[in-house]
Amino acid sequence: MSKDHTDLDDLDLFRQAIKGARPIKVDQADTGKPKTDRARIKAARQLAVQPTNRLKVDGLSDQFVIDVLPEEELAWAANGVQESQLRKLKGGLIPFEGSIDLHGMTVEKARELLWEFLAEANRMEIRCVRVTHGKAQRKDGRNPILKSHVNTWLRQHSKVLGFTSCTPRHGGTGSVYVLLKRTMLEGRDE
Repeated sequence: MSKDHTDLDDLDLFRQAIKGARPIKVDQADTGKPKTDRARIKAARQLAVQPTNRLKVDGLSDQFVIDVLPEEELAWAANGVQESQLRKLKGGLIPFEGSIDLHGMTVEKARELLWEFLAEANRMEIRCVRVTHGKAQRKDGRNPILKSHVNTWLRQHSKVLGFTSCTPRHGGTGSVYVLLKRTMLEGRDE
């Protein structure tokens, strides 16, 4: 005897709707995206930190890189930089006029672009820039490569007066504000 739809309660309707359904064994959707080739990624990361045979004379040394932690706040000032200036920089009170993002780059490429970026900022008489290096929470437990290199390079650059990690709205510990030396352009007063 078949029940009329008006006589069926919700549970009976549900049972009729799922009749013949089987439970799924895999709880992940197939997005069609190819599987991650972990071996290729590992090899690419190892190549990224290998120096090339090109001799680069830019004043930045990789002989001793200061190892920093992913969430570690960075701060450094050259001799003669006032603490009040560094506090303003750390608080994001000195507006940055340029920004570069080095995420996902090899160490060599990041170094080259950072050098060019700072040279251009110097030519344009820019006072403060932001450098986004990322913080690379690495699965292998090693510390972030680019963050460590940027921390070391900026300390060596002749035009860098100081740098600090950014406020959260500008990248937090994944970016730094960089205070630059400048020669005063004619008519500029500060």
